[in-house]
Amino acid sequence: MTSRTCLSIILAAGEGTRMKSTSPKVLHQIAGLPMVAHVARTAEAAGADGLALVVGHGGDEVKAAAERFAPGAEVFVQTERLGTAHAVLAARAAIARGHDDVLVMFGDTPLVEAESLATARQKLADGAAVVVIGFRPPNPAGYGRLLEKDGRLVAIREDKDCSEEERKIGFCNAGLMAVAGAHALKLLDQVGNANAKGEFYLTDIVEIADKAGLKVVATEASFDSVLGINNRAELAEAEAIWQKRRRRQAMLEGATLIAPETVYFSHDTEIGSDVLVEPNVWFGPGVKIAGGATIHAFSHLEGSNVGPRAEVGPFARLRPGADLHEKAKVGNFCEVKKATVEKGAKVNHLTYIGDARVGAGANIGAGTITCNYDGYSKFFTDIGAGAFIGSNSSLVAPIVIGAGAYVASGSVITEEVPGDALAFGRARQKTLPGKGKELRERFASAAAAKKAGVK
Repeated sequence: MTSRTCLSIILAAGEGTRMKSTSPKVLHQIAGLPMVAHVARTAEAAGADGLALVVGHGGDEVKAAAERFAPGAEVFVQTERLGTAHAVLAARAAIARGHDDVLVMFGDTPLVEAESLATARQKLADGAAVVVIGFRPPNPAGYGRLLEKDGRLVAIREDKDCSEEERKIGFCNAGLMAVAGAHALKLLDQVGNANAKGEFYLTDIVEIADKAGLKVVATEASFDSVLGINNRAELAEAEAIWQKRRRRQAMLEGATLIAPETVYFSHDTEIGSDVLVEPNVWFGPGVKIAGGATIHAFSHLEGSNVGPRAEVGPFARLRPGADLHEKAKVGNFCEVKKATVEKGAKVNHLTYIGDARVGAGANIGAGTITCNYDGYSKFFTDIGAGAFIGSNSSLVAPIVIGAGAYVASGSVITEEVPGDALAFGRARQKTLPGKGKELRERFASAAAAKKAGVK
């Protein structure tokens, strides 16, 4: 297969009216990635070296989404909606370049697997002119049936046109096709629009090719992999299928998910072996978890790296730029943003660390805050190796806390603390005997007067 060239045409011109959205349908996301980008990535995985994207409404947005993951994609505009064959022919210039194989895919069918496309391409290599990908839905009503005879596909019959016997067929058309490049334009140009809708249907090339004596066959994909998305309920179903696949993959690769159904991955999550993930964890885009790390329950990670044997949570939030080194710990009700937590450092609880470095072996006490924003700009806090920051301290950036320094609990630190120094940044305590009782009585009297309506 590596010696055969392949063009993948992705039809992405649908407006998605049933999505009830101002955005093009194919830009709605699964696992944090637009559907059309899922399809583009699968096409590439199946060996496509050319990508043609047929767009309509919101074409520029669709092009931008696809180009992030398929920078070489050519974009063609379907100005009129005249059927699937008409949409494919919008990419005529790309087809005319003479690829060995032409794949026709849909931007709203994001779960298709590369193996299914590779199988279809292999059948082209074995001599087929057209390969139709079919599936067996639980209920075939409403789907076009694949009519086979002696191992050849002779027609695709729409449900409304089926005879009683044909309606008993459970093998249905998924819409995806592979066509030999040598025959593609000739077959497509013969498609007519003599039908009730006056449209040019891609499925017609099956009978056209068969009548021309060309070999047409079908191949089967799973129902889940060819699920088309038309509304947000189906989008949620597709998300669930994708997540189930990814969880299984993670576990087969050596991660332990205690309650897999409660863990949510993004399209690019990387998770190593011997990682333990407790229930109710969300991995947003751009997360890498190294081997042996533990992610405790109810944690939310995005755009962050977690090093070997590091520990996160429970109830922790790692925002973009968080980088935890080996054996680092970010504990419960902590937030880390654009900060490095070096080897063995501990940020145990109730703490915000942003725009900072926490040196190796440092300990950050409960309630510590790096005050990194003045309303206009962000500033950096550098905490040296082995430093100890006492509970309920505020570190007003920009600031440097030297290696081995000790910051007393309850301090507001605004100046550099040299290495191994002890810093206090709090007001001196003053105690007034009896004043507590006097204050309570005054407050109680004022409350009673207010209740009685006395001004």
